[in-house]
Amino acid sequence: MNFKSKILIIGGSDSSGGAGIQADIKTITSLGSYAMTAITAVTVQNTLGVKSVTPIPASEIKKQIIHTSRDIRPDAIKIGMLHSSQVIKKVIDSLNQIKVNKIILDPVMVAKGGTRLINNSAIEILKKKLIKQVSLVTPNIPEAEVLSGIKIRNKEDMIFAANKLINLGARNVLIKGGHLKSKKVEDVFLNKTKIKIFLSLRHNTKNTHGTGCTLSSAIATFYSCGKSIEKACSLGIKYVNSAILTNPNYGKGHGPINHIYSMKINKKFK
Repeated sequence: MNFKSKILIIGGSDSSGGAGIQADIKTITSLGSYAMTAITAVTVQNTLGVKSVTPIPASEIKKQIIHTSRDIRPDAIKIGMLHSSQVIKKVIDSLNQIKVNKIILDPVMVAKGGTRLINNSAIEILKKKLIKQVSLVTPNIPEAEVLSGIKIRNKEDMIFAANKLINLGARNVLIKGGHLKSKKVEDVFLNKTKIKIFLSLRHNTKNTHGTGCTLSSAIATFYSCGKSIEKACSLGIKYVNSAILTNPNYGKGHGPINHIYSMKINKKFK
């Protein structure tokens, strides 16, 4: 198999394999592209929650990004967990050096179990500087509330919050609607000229760990292969929806989804 594109992932490690770098690598590989990584933190966690977070020094994160990209130039970058203002500053410096045009930012702030993964000063720098340098930002409802200052109760609030992020300098925004209680999941895509609502079936399952990481990596992969940012969002949402539906039902808490459902596995190893 020939790889379709090369993606650099900047984010944290999840020891349980359902989210973070591990979910990103599985997603990108499943969709036929090549994954590289710059790890920002090592977490000890399982489906029941996060036990600890060990940050990687900001200077080492920058070295990972620069050293990797100078050898194998990425077609797109996916950014996940950035835990401090120092890390965000180093990531911005790195992006200015390697000059990759296609960048997807998943502003990871809170783990599925409620553990805070970013501090307040980092959030301010993300809002003021990083958000302006990316192609798309993909917050969920709680993250969009923090970034916009808007309490989100419905689709109209999502659109209002997305416009706030455009005013902060975002080029494109995808607010994920999974946290709202509705029969169908409504995801809002918005830029200065267009609003698009993506509708998906809501599956009755607790196994949704890593959906945000997976979606942003899927979007980055489709976008890197030449799809428009809107089409990449549409395809990414469909991928995640199918991965939730076919989840393996692992763990006692919020279990992982099925990142490799799109791959044909030959069970007869010879």
